Amino acid sequence: MTGRLSTGIDILDRQLDGGIPPGSIVFLAADPASQSELFLYELTGVRSTLYLTTIRSDQAVQDALDRTTGPVGDPALRDVGGDAPLDTANRFIRDLPEGANLVIDAVDVLETTEPARYRQFLNELQTHMVNTGGLAVLHGMKAGEEPENRGFTKHMADVVFDLRTRIDGSEVENRLAVPKFRGGRPPEETIKLRLGERVTVDTSRDIA
Repeated sequence: MTGRLSTGIDILDRQLDGGIPPGSIVFLAADPASQSELFLYELTGVRSTLYLTTIRSDQAVQDALDRTTGPVGDPALRDVGGDAPLDTANRFIRDLPEGANLVIDAVDVLETTEPARYRQFLNELQTHMVNTGGLAVLHGMKAGEEPENRGFTKHMADVVFDLRTRIDGSEVENRLAVPKFRGGRPPEETIKLRLGERVTVDTSRDIA
């Protein structure tokens, strides 16, 4: 479908009829022990990207990008994990150019903000992404109790990617579900993926 924005992952773009509508907010939920960052890294290879990191330092993210053998870009990296992370993130987002990507890795830190302020942040982010025609990806961890405002994140997101990682003996299985897709038709089945040097389709047989 014309007018869609590529995720940088061919198999995923095909499943989504060409990609994601411009102006969308995507929530990527994943186990912290998975290699879900590969989704974020490959996204940087298709458009100008502002990469806001809240847990790792910007140098740590740059080092990881340098070690990645898949197609990656040269994102603007900013560490916003210090004091007042929501305010710091807001300042950078206001300058996001037309048609660019925004990555927030991980959004969990921002989700600990007072609910009314976080809700305002999400609404302003949505307005900004629609006005610029870009794509925002909020990377959230699935570990223990969810952050207080995780429900707001899921509700405001136009697209939800749920990466499910299962370990059975020597086998590691990654499946991506897309339970929510505003403005399009989500895949009816999960997509079995291999997370290695890059994100590819896993053609091995299913774990019994």
